[in-house]
Amino acid sequence: MSQTVILSTCRVATPNGSRYLQQLCKHWAHKFEVAFDPAQGRIVMPEDRIVTLTATPEALEIRLEAPEDTTAHMRHIVDSHIARFAFREELAFDWQPA
Repeated sequence: MSQTVILSTCRVATPNGSRYLQQLCKHWAHKFEVAFDPAQGRIVMPEDRIVTLTATPEALEIRLEAPEDTTAHMRHIVDSHIARFAFREELAFDWQPA
């Protein structure tokens, strides 16, 4: 039985979006299928979970596709990793359904 995949997005205001995108992709590259450059990143995880990242000069935009029962947990995992990389600034994560 397949699960419903939920799409959600988050825009994190930061001038360091490219740095955090690259750090997250490099961090997970040993475990998951990862492709990235300074402006775009995509992390494909097992169980229909995909994180897509886009860096702009003003923000890091995050798109998460995950099964409904793992969406909240996956949001937390992504948030906590990026917040750890951004220890010098306080980031706000405001996830929205897409």
